[in-house]
Amino acid sequence: MNLIANEEFMRKAIEDCRAGFPGNEGGPFGACIVKDNQIIATAHNTVMKDHDPTAHAEINAIRKASQVLGTYDLSGCEIYSTTEPCPMCFTAIHWARIARIYSGTKIEAVRALGFNELPVSNAAFKALAELSVDLVENVLEEECQQLLEDWAAHTNAATY
Repeated sequence: MNLIANEEFMRKAIEDCRAGFPGNEGGPFGACIVKDNQIIATAHNTVMKDHDPTAHAEINAIRKASQVLGTYDLSGCEIYSTTEPCPMCFTAIHWARIARIYSGTKIEAVRALGFNELPVSNAAFKALAELSVDLVENVLEEECQQLLEDWAAHTNAATY
């Protein structure tokens, strides 16, 4: 896949994330699932809105994509995540059989905002479990970092 397509799909994840800002739905996280260069689902974090600690952008996008495709098996799909997926989301991506993860910022960037993230990278999980998932990092990193900063200015990040 070319760089322009990667950026387009990451921008869709950023756009969906920003849609959750006004209602303070959950945090500065967005995801986009793509198959055969077609967007299947986009989602953002809705932890606060849904009162559900598992309602992360990646989980929400996986749920939507599974409904659209009529299957839990998302083989052949790729996911774009504005921040490196947390361990829960990384595991859900594995269970969904998603082949590639594109991420913007690192887990450390959201830990710095006070999020309760485990300090374990996707690369460490991949190595530990000997997984074949492809990891493409730093996609539109500056725009994803700006997303974090805009969110922090919009809300009280300390509540997360």
